[in-house]
Amino acid sequence: MENNKFDLVIGGGSFVGMALALGLAKSAPGAFRIAVVERMAPETALRGAFDGRAVALTAAAKAFLEALGLWESLAAEAQPVEAMDITDSALEMPLRSVLLHFEALGESGPTAFILENARLRQALFAAASECADVTVIAPDGVAGLDVDDGLARVVLASGRMLATSLAVAADGQNSALRGMAGIKLVRWTSDQLAITGTVYHEKPHGGRAVQHFLPSGPFAILPMTGNCSSIVWTEREPEARRILALDEAGMIAEIERRAGGWLGGISLPGKLASYPLTMSLARAYAAPRVALAGDAAHALHWIAGQGLNHGLKDAAALTEVLVDAARLGLDIGALAVLERYERWRRFDSATSAATGAALNLLFSNESTPTRMVRQFGLGLVDRLPPLKSLLMREAAGLTGTLPKLLQGRLA
Repeated sequence: MENNKFDLVIGGGSFVGMALALGLAKSAPGAFRIAVVERMAPETALRGAFDGRAVALTAAAKAFLEALGLWESLAAEAQPVEAMDITDSALEMPLRSVLLHFEALGESGPTAFILENARLRQALFAAASECADVTVIAPDGVAGLDVDDGLARVVLASGRMLATSLAVAADGQNSALRGMAGIKLVRWTSDQLAITGTVYHEKPHGGRAVQHFLPSGPFAILPMTGNCSSIVWTEREPEARRILALDEAGMIAEIERRAGGWLGGISLPGKLASYPLTMSLARAYAAPRVALAGDAAHALHWIAGQGLNHGLKDAAALTEVLVDAARLGLDIGALAVLERYERWRRFDSATSAATGAALNLLFSNESTPTRMVRQFGLGLVDRLPPLKSLLMREAAGLTGTLPKLLQGRLA
């Protein structure tokens, strides 16, 4: 039974779950016995095979990884974003004027870094697997949850039962653990799909990220190391399905129509993928003996590029709340403790969800008057340096009350 008793059981061992486990273990060595339950087999996670997807890490997320001791091993593969251009035009326009330009270098360095998904997952999984305070249980999943006044019992798909003071749902937008805790979800669906992939290109990107706002939705080009970029764009579902059914030459032609030609010739090292664009917000982030983090708590529209970064904010804030509670001798699973975390994170996430939805509605609009208003607004922002500086600080994740881990300090 002793091998099945933990202070925390984290359901979900992707970015947020592993970051939370490592944040607690590094901030308070020996204070927490942590289990991370993950469906992915360890050999798959540790292999770190490139899957064509990349993440945009803010400067604050980089500070988090520095505090965990992981950034040094990732830095060479993380492409700094040195500039960002925003355009707004019809798809048929041969030239796309830059309406808003940002120099993405602040006092603390680049605003963001682009890194392969698989490489970040590999680094987090490897560090957690080697941490004395963390037990990684994989491949396995959460199949049941029973909560009473003093304990949560987590039943795994393998039949193993774990006893814990706190269960954390970090198992994604369709979180099973959230449902078992009885926490309801508000979900918004759309008729759009996000198409993602990686392209090689003839000309160097110079660390420049580009966001083309097109009538069907935004088309983003995010620079990666070498002559390589990650692309993410939004299409109405019928058009997205048509594009995904094309052969490689057809897909490249569609990408080049949207990219605008500044990268030269383009090739595809792998297939494009698509994901339904939905947003969701949990009605609560905490219940007795249960806390939500990452997409289990909030799935944001990708237009803001902040989904993972908000998940890491959750991990950093929850780490600080639990470490503070443990140092005071409080019960880390008590609702009074977890409500501090909920107050810290829920408003920020709800605001970002509303902003992403509003931007998508505003820019996925073919109305000429609406486009004129958008273009005027973007041009006005471009001529106001203080406002541009504020927006870049927001994009770097440096606004609001930052948890210590996002400042590069252990909690």
